[in-house]
Amino acid sequence: MSVCKPKNTGATANTSTMKRAQLVFVPCPGIGHLVSTVGFAKLILERTENFLITMLVINHPYDPSVNSYVESLVATHTQIKSITIPAIAAPPVEALTEKVFTQFIRDHSPLVRDAIVNQVIANSPAPVASVIVDLFCACFIDVAKELGVPSCVFFCSDAAFYGLTVYLSEREDGGQPKFRESDLDYTIPSYANPVPYRVLPLVHRDQAYETFGALGRKYKESNGVIINTFSELESHAVNTLVARDDLPSIFTVGPLIDHKGKGLSGSEAAKRDEIMKWLDDQHENSVVFLCFGSQGAFREEQLKEIRDCDWAGAQWSTVLVGRSQATLTRRDYARLCGWAPQVEVLAHRAVGAFVSHCGWNSTLESLWYGVPIITWPYYGEQQINAFQLVKDLGLAVELTLDFRRDCSTDFVKAEDITKAVKYMMEQGSEYRDKAKATGEIAKQVLLEGGSSYVAFGRLIEQWLGNKL
Repeated sequence: MSVCKPKNTGATANTSTMKRAQLVFVPCPGIGHLVSTVGFAKLILERTENFLITMLVINHPYDPSVNSYVESLVATHTQIKSITIPAIAAPPVEALTEKVFTQFIRDHSPLVRDAIVNQVIANSPAPVASVIVDLFCACFIDVAKELGVPSCVFFCSDAAFYGLTVYLSEREDGGQPKFRESDLDYTIPSYANPVPYRVLPLVHRDQAYETFGALGRKYKESNGVIINTFSELESHAVNTLVARDDLPSIFTVGPLIDHKGKGLSGSEAAKRDEIMKWLDDQHENSVVFLCFGSQGAFREEQLKEIRDCDWAGAQWSTVLVGRSQATLTRRDYARLCGWAPQVEVLAHRAVGAFVSHCGWNSTLESLWYGVPIITWPYYGEQQINAFQLVKDLGLAVELTLDFRRDCSTDFVKAEDITKAVKYMMEQGSEYRDKAKATGEIAKQVLLEGGSSYVAFGRLIEQWLGNKL
């Protein structure tokens, strides 16, 4: 196994001496996955002009606007072409599970193969250097094998979570039982601390456990795993993966962050200006930003708890982003908005803490701008991300590690929210200092000689040399 070390040069490919090649991306049809995938593709073209890139776009099963979003992301790059895969019948949304979703993706395999053969290979003499599949699209590794071309997994989440999928596959292969609530904490190699059952709701159900185990098993058949992280952030996870010679090479090329975001509509631009003007009037590090991602929406019971937080006399204000028309009381210190330009807000000097769902893109954005995190995971792998941030990395204050949106009786109480926010804003200077230091490292790793820059260079050289 190889991982990129800072001591290597990782020089940018020389277009005059190296041949051109094609890269075929097959991203998952979800906004968070698409943003980091397109960001990665654009970064490749900033490093070298040797590649022609094609995005094979799978229709989102429930949101047709996703396709136009991809087209807007790639519109400014003539070397990136998008091909929309013909739509197939989507499963009923009420029946959607991890297993059903991965089967929905797998059902696109003949269509993906046809697109690669008839629209990519047939239309260019340049060889395909790699088919690069999303972490949920590992089934297309078999398509690449059938066509005799290399494949890589683009893992838009973190290295520790990649390690968890490998662990699940090997646990199953060894005949070990699935996770159970009565078990002691689990020793999972990619996490520095024992992992409790409660932060693993993603794999509590047997089918979900089997699905992620199957994905981890399939990743091993690829020629490399590209991870949106940097080795200095997840040193324990990266080191445990590098120490194994039975896994594909990993390339830590992050943090990949979309600093510009999508073009704003008239209403969004007006909201953006209103929010930023309000932030301009606040003191440095005096605002708590609460935002829960593209899928974040709270029930009225939870919003009531947020409204009831006792921050009387506090020296900070709050901005809550959520798709709700509910109003907050005591509006002198709080603003509620249905949308906000998250990256711009996190970059603003007034923001002193981020109450976050701990999605990986949001985590990287927060750390890039040196904003410490208060954990409020919501769904997916966010609970285990929150666990890593609090327990392994010491970069976040725990509000909750195991909140679940699918638990109808579960909500976070006002006194707990108050306690966590008050601690961070009044006593959290060590977290703020560590977040700022991590942000500086995040910027350095992307510069020439940095670990992610070097990883990127080695990946490019291997693609062009057909060494993967």
